[in-house]
Amino acid sequence: MERCGERQSARIACFNFTPSPEHINATSMITRRIALCSRNAGYVRPCKNIRYRGRLSQRRLSTTYNAPTATNSLPSTVSPLASITSELDKLTPRFDVPADSIEIIKSPSEFYETLKSKIANAQRRVYLSTLYVGKTEHELIDTIRTALKTNPDLTVAVLTDYLRGTREEPKPSCASLLASLVAEFPGRVEVRLYHTPNLAGIRKAILPKRINEGWGLQHMKLYGVDDEIIMSGANLSDDYFTNRQDRYHVIKSKEVTDFFFRVYQTVASLSYRVLPSNSEGSGFRVDWPESNVSTAPLAEPKAYITAATKALAPFTNAPAPSLVKNEKSSSDTHIYPLLQLTPLLKPDTSTELPALTTVLQLLGTPALAGSKWTFTAGYFNMTSQTRKLLLDSKPSSATVIAASPWANGFYGSKGVSGMLPAAYTHLSRRFLNAVSSAGLSDAIALKEWRKGTVNTPGGWTYHAKGIWITLPGQENPSISLVGSSNYTKRSYSLDLEANTMIVTSNPDLQRRLGEEEKWLQDYATVVTRDDYARTERRVGLHVRVAMWIVTLVGGAL
Repeated sequence: MERCGERQSARIACFNFTPSPEHINATSMITRRIALCSRNAGYVRPCKNIRYRGRLSQRRLSTTYNAPTATNSLPSTVSPLASITSELDKLTPRFDVPADSIEIIKSPSEFYETLKSKIANAQRRVYLSTLYVGKTEHELIDTIRTALKTNPDLTVAVLTDYLRGTREEPKPSCASLLASLVAEFPGRVEVRLYHTPNLAGIRKAILPKRINEGWGLQHMKLYGVDDEIIMSGANLSDDYFTNRQDRYHVIKSKEVTDFFFRVYQTVASLSYRVLPSNSEGSGFRVDWPESNVSTAPLAEPKAYITAATKALAPFTNAPAPSLVKNEKSSSDTHIYPLLQLTPLLKPDTSTELPALTTVLQLLGTPALAGSKWTFTAGYFNMTSQTRKLLLDSKPSSATVIAASPWANGFYGSKGVSGMLPAAYTHLSRRFLNAVSSAGLSDAIALKEWRKGTVNTPGGWTYHAKGIWITLPGQENPSISLVGSSNYTKRSYSLDLEANTMIVTSNPDLQRRLGEEEKWLQDYATVVTRDDYARTERRVGLHVRVAMWIVTLVGGAL
């Protein structure tokens, strides 16, 4: 949660809380432990076709990033798109790809069938990075098992979060399901569990399951098969395959897939290993391989972060300008991989927040005046910095898409989590108030996405996240950001995130991005300040008190 003022700490309006549907906790569990936590809990501080431009400056571990001052005017020979790529080139690697190498998937079922098909036909490697695999996803496991039997050269690697992946043990869990593959294919299947270094010592001992996930998770969604990768915000469980709307981009590029595989391997070497065990009731055990690049995060958190910073530097640090070749690219489409690995980097050299900040700041310059954008997140809780940048861009038109309370994964939940849809409503209302204060009510619309009602026949939830940007004089987006990030405080301080920013001048890809931007609004309707003033949309005191309680135990749910 992000505090807006010392005197307002008890007000939900002043907290940028960032729950996700995987972080479910009960008020009773929180209140029983408040006193003990408050006294005792300490805080652990935390190739070809590729081009690099410039060097990243060192950035503090923070949820804000101060980008260099944007240029107010551009030479007449510099296009608006080129002004953006020239700045991005200074921050992160760039991959030049054909526009038709990017495929945009529309529905959860299409995502699932595409993933299964690619795994079934895999020749060399499958690597899956996700928050969790549903404990009953036997069909997906059978697909992997059949592929391994069919092709003896195939290897499979899976990375999930330790806390989320073992939550149900000793009952069946994500880890126990995956351990069965390790037992059947030793040496060919590897399963790793990332554990945040923020949760150690007394805090680790006293915090209950579910609530402990509020201190950081492995949240990257990378689904790589041979030389293709699916970038998404979806996890690997039944609702994400059936009735939970997200975004899914298939990138058919060996270079991009290799880059993220190296990221995957490095984070895996900083994670625990899952092994099958007949002596454990859960059916698995975890160990810390000697080949890992550091000591375990639970043993020596500070040493772990130091080693992680060194290991991950190649993915967030660009080479010195003297080492850069300055030849121009003939490609009309570029992919910038963006990583937010804040808990593992000291100093924080993550690239997602700086890249997003840079692009949004450029939209606010006269050279890009009149741009349009669409912003969406399943949980409407953008940071105050992101909100300010969006408003300061003064778009000619813009849309924010958020989940309706009836399409929120927390709808109908018990305890504190059941109050979260109302809390998101409160934040949506605050956003519209900010839009009105900025004099942008005619330019910026807020829409709520709803397809039926959660937990009823035909009801869906909404989990899509991303940004589309249409530059002045264009009809369709030329920039889009897709991946795991929710653009919240926890995304920029506690979780591991992976995204790709697509920048293209290709008319066909721009058209397809525009179609994606539109179809995600098929079930979205405009809401106004008057709508939020209705009795049924007002936020009660109990919601604010519940969120205040959450802040007492660490406040990042």
